[in-house]
Amino acid sequence: MKKIIIAAVSQNGIIGDSGEMLWHSKEDFQHFKRTTMGFPVIMGRKTFESMKKPLNGRLNIIITRNSNYSTDFPEVIIFNDFTQAFELCEEKKYEKAFIIGGGEVYKQTINQADEMIISHMKLTAEGNTSFPEIDKQKWEILSETDMGAFVVIHYVRCN
Repeated sequence: MKKIIIAAVSQNGIIGDSGEMLWHSKEDFQHFKRTTMGFPVIMGRKTFESMKKPLNGRLNIIITRNSNYSTDFPEVIIFNDFTQAFELCEEKKYEKAFIIGGGEVYKQTINQADEMIISHMKLTAEGNTSFPEIDKQKWEILSETDMGAFVVIHYVRCN
């Protein structure tokens, strides 16, 4: 199973502020939905709470250190570590699982991910959450698509 990070990142590396997205791009939301539909989405608690409800058409998995955490959505699965989340996705025979944020989750999974699909937004942002630096020695560009307000770059891990 491929572990794929998907994120929207400003030119200065910012992805949010205290769990909130700083921009709203209809085109990027559509790209995100098309790409992740039908696959598991793995996220941190703050990311889930900022969305207010689970994403339709996808298995929603929350990772949190809080062993007492619960939601009002029985279909959402909660784990305390990524290993459990990845094992569940493999057991259910998913071809890929998407890691959708936030900042701490990206930092903890960037060395486990097989691919990254990053929307490099053509804007700068002020916020307290940044995306980890992409080590060009570890990642190569598979494709680049200019979408106007952002460029989608699909990275694959170097062998």
